[in-house]
Amino acid sequence: MITLYGVGAGFGLPEISPYVMKTEVQLKMAGLAYEKRRGMREEAPKGQVPFIDTDEGVRIGDSTFIRGYLERTYGLDFDEGLTARERAEAWAIERMMENHFSWAMTQSRWLDPQNFAKGPAQFFDGAPPAVREGVLEQVRQNVHAVGIGRHSELEVVALAVRSMAAVAAILEDKPYLFGKRPCGADATVFALLAAILTPFFPSELKRRAEGFGTLVAYVDRLMAQFYPEFEWDLEGAVRRPVAA
Repeated sequence: MITLYGVGAGFGLPEISPYVMKTEVQLKMAGLAYEKRRGMREEAPKGQVPFIDTDEGVRIGDSTFIRGYLERTYGLDFDEGLTARERAEAWAIERMMENHFSWAMTQSRWLDPQNFAKGPAQFFDGAPPAVREGVLEQVRQNVHAVGIGRHSELEVVALAVRSMAAVAAILEDKPYLFGKRPCGADATVFALLAAILTPFFPSELKRRAEGFGTLVAYVDRLMAQFYPEFEWDLEGAVRRPVAA
């Protein structure tokens, strides 16, 4: 059985890391049996979650390479039914969301003092203050290096809004990005939009995301489909088990 290593539920989400959430949704899409454990970055092949242990005893890191492994090993095609152009668009959407939009999400979680204090700071409970400050400074440097950290908050929001508008234009009134069945990119887009929409982290970016009604409905649908046991509470963002 595949073992998926992640962070776990928190921040009003079934999984704190959107990249772990992406991989978990793809495992669910494929109908593959898996167990989930908390992962330590020190044990990860690429120093980050998600990573998996395979049935063959191989450890694989990074959500994109995990997807590739699943497709090769189990004869899957998460983009089955898409045209060559749609496959290209799906890849472009994933790269936009992962390599650009996600940094706006990171900034809203980590570099907003109030959001950091109620969220990521919990990762360092019991650790010396110097450790927390060192990690926070590394996040600042990373956000600055990719470019997002060089802009004002409103400029970052404006860039992220353009990305959300692009996704909304592609989604239109369809249940999934490219029609009646989810593809690999749906897992990515869903996870990152949910990470912004959780009420746990108030921000201007969240407020603007709420203005895209089709995207809010899209996240609601996929949350109900892939995490039916999780009560997606847009009012209070409190994790409560759903009564049987």
